[in-house]
Parts: sequence; C-alpha cells; structure tokens
Amino acid sequence: MNNPVFRLDADRAAPVSAPVSIRDLSVSFGANLVLDRLSLDIAPGEFVAIVGRSGCGKSTLLRAIMGLVQPTGGTIDVDRGTARLVFQEPRLLPWLSVRDNVAIGASDALARTVLDALIDATLDEVGLADKAGEWPANLSGGQRQRVVLARALISRPRLLAMDEPLGALDALTRIEMQALVDTVRRNEGFTALLVTHDVAEAVALADRVIVLEGGRIAVDVAIPVKRPRRHGDAALAAIEGQILDRLLRRQPIR
Repeated sequence: MNNPVFRLDADRAAPVSAPVSIRDLSVSFGANLVLDRLSLDIAPGEFVAIVGRSGCGKSTLLRAIMGLVQPTGGTIDVDRGTARLVFQEPRLLPWLSVRDNVAIGASDALARTVLDALIDATLDEVGLADKAGEWPANLSGGQRQRVVLARALISRPRLLAMDEPLGALDALTRIEMQALVDTVRRNEGFTALLVTHDVAEAVALADRVIVLEGGRIAVDVAIPVKRPRRHGDAALAAIEGQILDRLLRRQPIR
C-alpha cells in the first residue's frame, strides 16, 4: 500500500490536484437559507475538513461544490470533470464482484489489459488485493468503504470530496480507515474535502478545519502538525479541544 496507483504514461504530466474557489455562495431550500454568502478558497493538493452542528450546511456545501445542489447565489469555480464524491453509504452493486465494482469508476476507453493492471494496483493500494473476487455482501463495513475509495481513486481524481465516509464504522476500523485515507492522499496528491461530525477525525486528517455556523464560515483553523499523525498527539488534542469549545459555545477560538 506504499506505492502510488498504476498510471498511464500519458497521464504522468497531468496535474494531480485541483483548486476550489467559492464566492458569496448562497443556497436556499424554500424559505430556509442554508448557506449565506459563503466564500472559500482551497489550494491544489490541500486537505480541508468541514465540521459544525447538524443542519449548519456542511453536506449542502459539499454537494453544491460537486454540482448536486443548485446555488441560489454566488459562484463556484471547480473542475467537476476530475472530481469524485464518496458518500457514507458504500453504494456498491451487490451483483458485481469487488473487482467489477471498482471497474465502474474507470474510463471506458481503457484497453482491457490496462484496465486489469489499474484495478489490481488500485485494490492493492487500499489493501484489498486478496478480495478482488469477493461479493460486497461478504465484506466487512471497512472493506466495503475501501472498495468505494478504490472506485473513486481509479479515475485519478484531482479533487476527492467525502461526505461522512467513515461515520458508520466502529472506532478501531475508523482509525484504520483514517490512516488509509491519509496515506492514499499523500501518495496521490489530490485535493481533498471532508465533511465529518468527528472533530478528532478532522484534525487528524486535514491541513485546515472549517467550522460552519449559520451557513457561514465561523472559524478557519490551520493544523500545523507534521504527517503522519498519531491519535493522542498533544498538539492535535489541543486544537481539537479549541474547536470543540467553539462548537459547544464555551469560548471562541482566538
């Protein structure tokens, strides 16, 4: 799992990450204003996590960036053609093997031999090389999420957006998957955007953590801790505590 995914020679010069630029974004559902003139810049290769209380607009922001929600105002500058979205639910096709589920994410233009090599390398990167022929029903929750990650990675996304992808996993599996996401992102170099309710997860993975309140960015916190990171690190715990204080309205982040 330490090697980058197999790539076509023609793709080697292609950029591996994409910027995101949002200006005065507003999204309303009827009379309910969910996002209110929000502006955000994400640099190429940056990992940004979005946290906040339920109903603050986290998933709406992610879906607007990915083109699944229509803004009522403002602009979003992003290359959606090279972006992929991972949901909390695995959404695997139960009648297809792991291998064939991953192949869904690949280009139809690839020759069979190239596709086979790409699938093999991608499954190896997410630790599922020995599960290629299995049915989704025979996999654990963590393994199913690895398949979903592989399906997104096989297209070589420049932006990977993740909406609570680890929320249904048990605590230990979740930590293992966080480590996998961090390793793959560092290997591949894509821009990453994560929505999560887990502040510890956000701090462990992201370069910046955005706190949404009332449809706007209330806090933008940099995480200046070197990678790879370790759960329980004192610096990470201190930042997590500051963000939780803000979310629980005990005190503002200074």
